[in-house]
Amino acid sequence: MDSKDKYKVIGLMSGTSLDGLDIAFCSFIKKEKGWSFKIDKAETVKYSSSWMNKLSQAHQLSGEQLIELDISYGELLGALTKDFLVRNKLKADFIASHGHTIFHQPRRKFTYQLGNGNAIHAITNTPVVYDFRSLDVVLGGEGAPLVPAGDEFLFDEYDVCLNLGGIANLSTKVKKQRLAYDICFTNMGLNYLASLVKKSYDKDGVMASTGEINSELLKSLNKIYNKFRNKRPSLGREMFELQILPLLNNKKIPLEDKLRTFTESAAREIIDAIVSHKKNVKVLCTGGGAFNSFLISRMLELGGDDVTLIIPEDEIIKFKEALVFAFLGLLRIRGEVNCLKSVTGASKDSSGGILAGF
Repeated sequence: MDSKDKYKVIGLMSGTSLDGLDIAFCSFIKKEKGWSFKIDKAETVKYSSSWMNKLSQAHQLSGEQLIELDISYGELLGALTKDFLVRNKLKADFIASHGHTIFHQPRRKFTYQLGNGNAIHAITNTPVVYDFRSLDVVLGGEGAPLVPAGDEFLFDEYDVCLNLGGIANLSTKVKKQRLAYDICFTNMGLNYLASLVKKSYDKDGVMASTGEINSELLKSLNKIYNKFRNKRPSLGREMFELQILPLLNNKKIPLEDKLRTFTESAAREIIDAIVSHKKNVKVLCTGGGAFNSFLISRMLELGGDDVTLIIPEDEIIKFKEALVFAFLGLLRIRGEVNCLKSVTGASKDSSGGILAGF
């Protein structure tokens, strides 16, 4: 196992909102206590409409077609990463790739992230760590969220780390143990609604801010979240399509009202989750939703004096997950724990990730 104290790592992240591939070139230095880090260069590469269609429809493919797509998507990741490295004259020790989640069914002992690591390695000629979630799932865990292991080592000065992505999740320490879970669907719903009027997202939540709260829709969303609020399973596309989409497709409710209500539901769920653990908390807020000023304003109003939201520099907002997966890859090649049973519910802590080209 590797035991250097300096690393240059590429982190790759493709989120459920399908807004593109995040590529982050990160430096890590081992300190006496913990690690220091820096995002040296990062960018998001938008998916072509063809790739957006392929990724959004991948769960409907046959086994053979899915394996074929796994390789071709891995080659795409490799080509985009190689281009990024060449353009910026950078050299990485290795690449840590999250892949793109197609299936996530921990109850049935499987999770599947598209993007073959051997294909990435073949294109870039750089070692790759990939498939971070599967080991935890077969150990009885949810395989998610994984970012809290990074929060533990890189962002421990905050009481709560909140990620507002396709799905909102938080990470915090309770009785000296890291606790983390998915809270509710956020950008998955907001972006879906915006797409109905040919927008990729509702910039600054402007459309949502002009709508009215629909009490029936709010009640229905609350009822769905009530069912699992105590269990806190990891949320995925399957649940979104089965339970949330039918509510959002109600043609009797104006679009602006649906956006306003979905925003309100998310804000309430998130603030309730935060204050259920601690009051007077400092919350690091990252993910695309941190740019949604209307969502943030509702959270601030609901949180009052109990919640201070810290919106960091744009690079951390946009690329925190890619940074953390780079760090999880670093822990994997060192043979150190990168997945916490206190977070996922697995039978033990583990060091997850398949190695290609090492």
